Amino acid sequence: MIELSSYLIVSAILFALSMAGIFINRKNMIILLMSIELMLLAVNINFVAFSYYLGDTAGQVFVFFILTVAAAEAAIGLAILVVLFRNRRTINVQDMDSLKG
Repeated sequence: MIELSSYLIVSAILFALSMAGIFINRKNMIILLMSIELMLLAVNINFVAFSYYLGDTAGQVFVFFILTVAAAEAAIGLAILVVLFRNRRTINVQDMDSLKG
């Protein structure tokens, strides 16, 4: 049986990789969105691991709600990204600093 600490270590590594993705690459909008999704998945691993080891299914049910919100967030984020690319011809974050219509 896999111990709880193994799940927590994997989750911490995923979270650290996503933080590195955000801090190292601040230019590409797609990588930023992927890093945010990776953060959410790292947190979901913690929820599932703790709910399994505590014998409570509330954490696993909560993960389903988080995944639903994450899917909606990804769809809306990609839709906004497509519109911005059509208007600006770039996905560079630094080129998207003005909110002119």
